[in-house]
Amino acid sequence: MILLEPSFPDNQKQFARGLAEAGATVIGIGERPKDGLDDDVRNWLTHYEQVASVVDDESVMRAVRWIQDRLWVDRLEATVEAHIMTAARVRAACNIPGTSVRTAHLCRDKPEMKEVLRAAGVPCARSTGATSADEVRAFADEVGYPLIVKPPDGAGASGTHRADDAEDLERAIAASGLAHGATVAVEEFVTGHEGFYDTITVDGQVVHEFVCHYYPNVLEAMRTRWISPQFITTNRIDSASGYDEVKAMGRRVNDALDIGTSATHMEWFSGDKGLMFSEIGCRPPGVRAWDLYAVGNDLDIYREWAEAIVHGCPKRHASRRYSAGIVALRPEADGTISGTAGIDEIHARFGDLIIDAHLPPAGTPTQPVEAGYMANAWVRARHEDFDHLRFVLDEIGRTVTVHAQ
Repeated sequence: MILLEPSFPDNQKQFARGLAEAGATVIGIGERPKDGLDDDVRNWLTHYEQVASVVDDESVMRAVRWIQDRLWVDRLEATVEAHIMTAARVRAACNIPGTSVRTAHLCRDKPEMKEVLRAAGVPCARSTGATSADEVRAFADEVGYPLIVKPPDGAGASGTHRADDAEDLERAIAASGLAHGATVAVEEFVTGHEGFYDTITVDGQVVHEFVCHYYPNVLEAMRTRWISPQFITTNRIDSASGYDEVKAMGRRVNDALDIGTSATHMEWFSGDKGLMFSEIGCRPPGVRAWDLYAVGNDLDIYREWAEAIVHGCPKRHASRRYSAGIVALRPEADGTISGTAGIDEIHARFGDLIIDAHLPPAGTPTQPVEAGYMANAWVRARHEDFDHLRFVLDEIGRTVTVHAQ
């Protein structure tokens, strides 16, 4: 079993651990030198090959073929969005089972993804790919406003621009890089509540599934400093009938894209137009969402993923004991963090519900608002009742202030 980049980001090593504990012989391919691996990773890996870049097909392919000359390779796995296409192309070239190039491409290229899903009857916002400003303007003339302009293979809200009128659209075109040869995805802006549906599948069958809710939606959260955004994984997924439609749509998406044995991360909207698909990746979610699934369900989710890869079946079932969530705490200004207020009050009120927290010390440079939920300070918590957990995360967001100057 080859794991692409076992050390970065930090939680990557948990995938190596899961594979080793599931009984796999784990070989790592990564960019850092072997003596830069921490002791845990070294213990979980049987062998490690350093390459110049894990997104360079030729470098990774040479390393894989060197390994194949010495032993049989059952799988090559990647869990980071930027590594998915390289892993798929190397699999194809080296005859290793796993996610195909077609599936990986469709999960990266949003306009093509949605063409396939529309053909399969999955409701999607109208969208297109564009390589020129005139194509973007023509789509706007046909569909109207508001629109979203974003990279066709972007993750989350990275590089995403909303256009509410022609003037906004020109700003989005200028910021998109179209004039310098970039390709963009342009799509109808869908209003409604936003969430995500994540799975672990085996041969196309869902063996684990989870639903999260965003408060507020991602684009607003990543653009508005005063908001302390949060997302929460619900423990009502098997008991509330409203989730049946989300789960059914997720299965149709997985089927249409031929997702076999893999983790998936699917975004969705629910609003005036009903439930609509947004996008999917054939990999785990970011922002350490799997940690919330683990603590909410009495489950080693990394081990469960490994059991799916190595043995083709789950080891345990999700307990649905807790809802679990994160609230991001933004510095009041860009600059340098000077201190944090309100955290003692929060621990006094909700200390038994807090999973963990990150409060950067004074002197730490701030990260921009659009850098994401874990870029600066954050707190994660759990509770048996979803609605009460929302209240707790709201109170944390209202009470804790991250000072910066």
